[in-house]
Amino acid sequence: MRENWQIQFAESPGVLKSPDCAQTIVRVQDLEIGGGEFITMAGPCSVETEFQLMATAHHVRRCGARILRGGAFKPRSSPYSFQGHGLDGLRMLARARKESGLAIVTEVMSECDVPLVADYADILQIGTRNMENYSLLEAAARSARPILLKRGMMATVADLLRSAQMILDNGNPNVILCERGIRTFETATRNTFDVAAIALLKHVSHLPVIADPSHAAGYRELVPALSRIAVAAGADGLLIEVHPHPEKAWSDGEQSLDFADFEEMMTALDPYLALRETVVKDSPATRSLEAVG
Repeated sequence: MRENWQIQFAESPGVLKSPDCAQTIVRVQDLEIGGGEFITMAGPCSVETEFQLMATAHHVRRCGARILRGGAFKPRSSPYSFQGHGLDGLRMLARARKESGLAIVTEVMSECDVPLVADYADILQIGTRNMENYSLLEAAARSARPILLKRGMMATVADLLRSAQMILDNGNPNVILCERGIRTFETATRNTFDVAAIALLKHVSHLPVIADPSHAAGYRELVPALSRIAVAAGADGLLIEVHPHPEKAWSDGEQSLDFADFEEMMTALDPYLALRETVVKDSPATRSLEAVG
């Protein structure tokens, strides 16, 4: 690792690659995030109705997704926007997991809600607005659930790694980093997809890295291309918003793929994933893990 990166990320020593830890694999049910398999997490921005969630869960599973995403608690910019169903949403997610076999990732917004959400979710998501909410990070870490940590919309890579270090320092090594776009002077897209951050994180950190092209783009037309770019940059997975009828979605419909578009996107990823598999098998981290095994 370059000396300037070692200095820049010196406050996050536990998340940096070392001879003792070249790659962390986060295990969720029978899945290994950060290993050889590319993991797609997909589902609606908000849990709306039983039908909407079940239909989406079964479709994304058929298309190759392994984890269902869905918001039971929603941090919204406007107090007049749908804020989520809360406990009822968590119960719907649990029923969707039982019927589809998919693991569940959902956001937790308050340290007070951590025990409740952890009872239902397989992965706790820390959203972009809470990346530096250290009380929440500490509580989520103590839940012992894997943590999906989204980069703050105005956070540097160093900021993201410091938040990850906070989770590790509270006894939870199962952290998944998420690049979801950052706020820049560009206004044509919802955020600016920092693909360089994915490559950098894979180079300097042993933690798994996934990409959220839905929030990075803000427009569904761009999501498939950004997904392919994320694979090429070395991401370990994707977080994709999918809805049966995006034009009727209660939140983030403009960036959600419908069922046909999601299926087409997953098929188009195949050659990129085949190339990724070759690269991962030849990587020093994989050879190190095989030697240990």
